[in-house]
This record gives sequence, C-alpha cells and structure tokens, in this order.
Amino acid sequence: MKINGTVLVTGATAGIGEACAHAFAAAGARLVLTGRREERLRVVANDLRAAHGTESHVVALDVRDREAVLATLSSLPGEFGAVEVLVNNAGLGRGMDKLFAGDPDGWDEMVDTNVKGLLYATRAVTPGMVERGRGHVINIGSVAGHEVYPGGAVYCATKHAVGAITRGLRMDLLGTGVRVSTVDPGMVETEFSVVRFGGDRERADSVYRGMTPLVAADIADTVLWVATRPAHVNIDEIIIKPTDQASATLVHRS
Repeated sequence: MKINGTVLVTGATAGIGEACAHAFAAAGARLVLTGRREERLRVVANDLRAAHGTESHVVALDVRDREAVLATLSSLPGEFGAVEVLVNNAGLGRGMDKLFAGDPDGWDEMVDTNVKGLLYATRAVTPGMVERGRGHVINIGSVAGHEVYPGGAVYCATKHAVGAITRGLRMDLLGTGVRVSTVDPGMVETEFSVVRFGGDRERADSVYRGMTPLVAADIADTVLWVATRPAHVNIDEIIIKPTDQASATLVHRS
C-alpha cells in the first residue's frame, strides 16, 4: 500500500495520531503533524525520519483555536500544502461524572476539540482538495458515536456529532472526487483514559484490566487501508473493537 503526497494528522503527539503518522510514513507519504506539544511533535518527526526516512512539517497547534487552524492549515508551505489525506484524530474525553454533576469546563474542552476542532481543520484543508479534484478526509470517531453509556453523555454526544458531520460532508462533497470516511474504535489502550481521569494512572489501567484491548497500531492499519482503496471506492464507516468487547459497556474480562 503506497501513498503519494501529503498526509496531515491532527493530534499526532501520541496514541492513534502517532501510529497513523508511522503507518503513512512507511507507505511513502509526506507528513504534516499537528498537536499542542511541540517538543513531543519534534520527537515524533525525528522518529519518522529515523525509521522511514520521512520528512515532516511540524505545526504546534491547538485545534480549538479557530483563527490559528484556518490560517495555518490553509497556507502550508511548498509540497506540504497539497494535502491528499486529512486524518482528523485530535480528540479527548474528560471525566465520567453523571451529567447533573459534570464539569462544564470539561464539556467545553470536549466539544471544542472533538467537534469544533474537527470542523476547523476540515474547513481549512478541503477547499484545496476540491480544487484539485481529489483527496480524502478520514475522521477518527468512536463506538461512542453509535451508543451512549452512563457517565459519557457529553463525550458520546461529540462522537455522534462526528458521525453526523462525516455523513453531511460526504453529501456536500459528492461529485468533487473527494472521499470522506470515519474509523470508529472501541477500547484502545492509549493516553485516552489517563487524560479522561485527570492523570489517574491506576484508574486508567483498570479500564483494560483482564481483557485484551486494541492498540494504536491496529487503528492506524485500518486508517491506512481506508486511505489506499482505489479512487472509485469510498469506505463510509468502520467500527473496530477488540474481540473481548461486544458493545460500549459489554466487555469480557478473564
């Protein structure tokens, strides 16, 4: 599977974003890497260069900053400017409190990152795709975009929104040659739970205890497969869960 051209990955500092960067680099792509932690982005870029000989353009960027996203991603330098694949990966969960006891600051962060940040990045990049008559937007959704679970109302709402945006964008881009897909993981062991539980590593580890979760590379392999289908093929949606998970809340633990 080969990729010719530039792939832009948001939230590329760790987890699924970092794994996607490695998968696309191994397939021959140029990379634009965005994230809030510039030092970490540069470590990832150095790893890509060492492992794959890939040159990356690093952009320290918070996708919640609309002006910065629109200005920066719509004016990328030289060969990095013609983005062939946009992987909208940046996202997070905050807390598992019941809605009536939830933290509004956490709600804002989830909505602003998972929904508005995805919209801003898409708005910045897709006009160039339309102009060139090709491109692919791949959104990283979640099984939470198909189900709702206790304590997850707002996070699930943001991922349901990602699904709606994906479907609507596909309609809006019909006839342009630009493809739109969503890859929706179940339980993946990354920094997600550590962030969700405010750095509580023990609580985060308990999420995956007694079962075998997916790892970031599993999702990256799927994203790369979606991106490398023939131009006349659009993979609308993939839900990918570990064998030990049957639904958002039903998990087999040994």
